[in-house]
Amino acid sequence: MHDIRQIRKNSSEFDRQMLRRGLPACSADVLAIDSRKRITVTDLQTLQEKRNSISKKVGEAKRASQEADHLIEEVGRLKDEIGKLENIDRELSIELEAILSELPNCLADDVPDGSSELDNLELRVEGEKKLFSFHPKDHVELGEKLGGIDFDSAVKLSGARFVVLKDKIALLERALSNFMLDQQINEFGYLEVSPPALVNTQSLFGTGQLPKFSDQQFKTEDGFWLIPTAEVPLTNLVRDTILEEQELPLRFTAYTPCFRSEAGAAGRDTRGMIRVHQFGKVEMVSITHPEQSQDEHERMTACAESILKALELPFRTVVLCSGDTGFSATKTYDIEVWLPGQQEGTGQYREISSCSSCGTFQASRMRARFRPKNSKTTEFVHTLNGSGLAVGRALIAVLENHQQRDGSVLIPKVLQKYMNGLEVIIPSE
Repeated sequence: MHDIRQIRKNSSEFDRQMLRRGLPACSADVLAIDSRKRITVTDLQTLQEKRNSISKKVGEAKRASQEADHLIEEVGRLKDEIGKLENIDRELSIELEAILSELPNCLADDVPDGSSELDNLELRVEGEKKLFSFHPKDHVELGEKLGGIDFDSAVKLSGARFVVLKDKIALLERALSNFMLDQQINEFGYLEVSPPALVNTQSLFGTGQLPKFSDQQFKTEDGFWLIPTAEVPLTNLVRDTILEEQELPLRFTAYTPCFRSEAGAAGRDTRGMIRVHQFGKVEMVSITHPEQSQDEHERMTACAESILKALELPFRTVVLCSGDTGFSATKTYDIEVWLPGQQEGTGQYREISSCSSCGTFQASRMRARFRPKNSKTTEFVHTLNGSGLAVGRALIAVLENHQQRDGSVLIPKVLQKYMNGLEVIIPSE
């Protein structure tokens, strides 16, 4: 959430930031409501002071056995006026918060300008793309021949954009999630958490999914929301909390199912597991001191990249442009894995991890603060989140990159101990 004091202080900079996001300048509208609210608060305080003064005179008159009816009548009139102003103040507060809650975070200065993913800036490319001596298959064809990816049963059970995994493919999915968790915990020092998959409205508001993106979420009839990512419960662990400076940074990781309605994605990635309503993901969340967040962003991205290196998967890392950066982020690195079976076997890079720094944007919505050493005041923490990784897309990448001519798939060495020593998945036919 934006600090209205900063908008008052530098409205032109705020408008510049919104323009970078492709939004119209809106500081004038925001400040107009803010001005009405401030005038209302001033008038309210004046009336309250007047009421208190007259109430004091009423008490003095009664103690002196003097007539005070006209004073009591004036207090009643002031009470009615105060009530009206309190209602106006409440309505203006709601209106101001509604506007501010739907405005995205300001961008870091080094985020490149651009309108879409085509304007993202490639930072580095890692790993060698395998040169196949045959036309590579996509994960759908590979999974069906391996007897482990079943879309027909998923349609029967749930509908489109779901998948049933079986046998060795289901084992491979579990191996990937366990390997990723072990890496984040044992190698990178994240604290494992097993959070709820259902959260309240306040939690989704805190991380920025609500109110603007309610159509992209699944909601139960009794008011709970299915988490779109473990970022939501992990980040909200520090909601309404004041931490001590020496506690920072906090680093959390979790494997959870994630649920997304994919509103607005009709017609996109309809084949296979690229874009589904339910998928598994290992998430990383960091809560840091403002001076640590930039280094933490680089560290988190390196943690995600290391998973792909260990799985022997080629990838590239890009910094998202202004038009492609998510609502709550001030800067985002996307890691895109190479999928040779996509685009009818010509290959394509697809996002497998987003690592975002959110500055104080989420913290201010959650009232998550820390107390600096030797200080009586508090400051907002910085929050960061990243995929470490999306398990379904990692499964796709392993199948497509490690496929063999006969349709078998080699298991990366780091996964073999999680696969009971299995080195290759062989087609059932």
